[in-house]
Amino acid sequence: MIRRLDLRGQQLNSRDLRTVVPRAGLDVEHALDTVRPICEQVRTHGVAALIELTEKFDGVGLDAIRVPAEALTRALDTLDAAVRAGLEESIRRARLVHDDQRREDTTTQVVAGGTVTERWLPVDRVGLYVPGGRAVYPSSVVMNVVPAQVAGVRGIAVTSPAQRDNPAGFEGLPHPTILAACALLGVDEVYGIGGAQAVAMFAYGAKSPEGEWICEPADLVTGPGNIYVTAAKRLLRGLIGIDSEAGPTEIAVLADETADPDHVASDLISQAEHDPLAAAVLVTDSPALAEAVEAKMTARVATTKHTERVSTALSGPQSAIVLVDDVDAGLAVVDAYAAEHLEIQTRDAEQVASRVRNAGAIFIGPYSPVSLGDYCAGSNHVLPTGGCACFSSGLSVQSFLRGIHVVNYDRAALEGVAGHVVALANAEDLPAHGEAVQARFPG
Repeated sequence: MIRRLDLRGQQLNSRDLRTVVPRAGLDVEHALDTVRPICEQVRTHGVAALIELTEKFDGVGLDAIRVPAEALTRALDTLDAAVRAGLEESIRRARLVHDDQRREDTTTQVVAGGTVTERWLPVDRVGLYVPGGRAVYPSSVVMNVVPAQVAGVRGIAVTSPAQRDNPAGFEGLPHPTILAACALLGVDEVYGIGGAQAVAMFAYGAKSPEGEWICEPADLVTGPGNIYVTAAKRLLRGLIGIDSEAGPTEIAVLADETADPDHVASDLISQAEHDPLAAAVLVTDSPALAEAVEAKMTARVATTKHTERVSTALSGPQSAIVLVDDVDAGLAVVDAYAAEHLEIQTRDAEQVASRVRNAGAIFIGPYSPVSLGDYCAGSNHVLPTGGCACFSSGLSVQSFLRGIHVVNYDRAALEGVAGHVVALANAEDLPAHGEAVQARFPG
């Protein structure tokens, strides 16, 4: 079901390890050729293009791209009580964590009469993408909206693909659980658009055939999606800000002989459940644990709901059990892999976790499974994939903020440094820069 990769006895540096660790293939460059005409169609034809593309790709005929306010209210009113309680607790915990991420303005007095202030301001408007393909993700509404609200973003719009097979009364709209999550969070600007066309809608905005703005352009788009969403983000980056180019989900588990094989197997399967391209990787120095985990996985996969999807993910080249000499070697492997989700199930797990340098999120010990982070840990589950955790972070309040330097020097402070400015300007053969300072001190 899952392949073995034996690295025992090999002395591999981080560069070598990056070439041998399991990795999902994601040909975003190839997908650009597909999404380029889609984005251009949205740019030139606005709402009419979005309606046409939704019927073409999702099989849903739309009368309008925006979800009516009454549908949001109805979705919340009819939401299962247990699901509502779960969402409310998820929101509460996410707010606790993200409230502590707020940044304060800082002012540095460089010299007497000269200060530089770093002022943190939210972007004005964001477009938040919530997937709606194989599964329903109201949790992604929470993870996108909460940090944007805490950051102080004034304009928040959510989009999620319109569903053909929704419950009665919600046909042709995003899934009602997603709509209910928006209503719980007080977001009333919601669109039933998915795919690359949704990213283009936020980048260009969308007007009606009569020329009325139905969706205003946004400054930033965040949230995970399929390869076409990712390709559209890459294509339109610069016109619009993006959080990341998210690929298929991935989990790595670093475990030794103290780990419970059933815990490890169930956690690997939980992420394989997302997508046939999802990656599940176990790194261990214990052949006995590897054998036990594989046996538990075989039993669990046979009884899980999405057996075919899980089996495809676990048997793909992106998934493996990696055998290493010891925990130190395992740390080198997981750092090279830079997993979206990394579980540490070893002896002294907290100490081992403190040595990890590259991961989107780290889950310590037997009672911190990735599933907790997906819903109710308080952490954010929109995380870097495909090894990007070695240089980027998950979604947070900072994702929605911009730092602006505010420079305030008086006459004496500028005069005191004028000579240095002139010298450096002349060294760069930009004498007018120095003259702009000298003009303030004639004679």
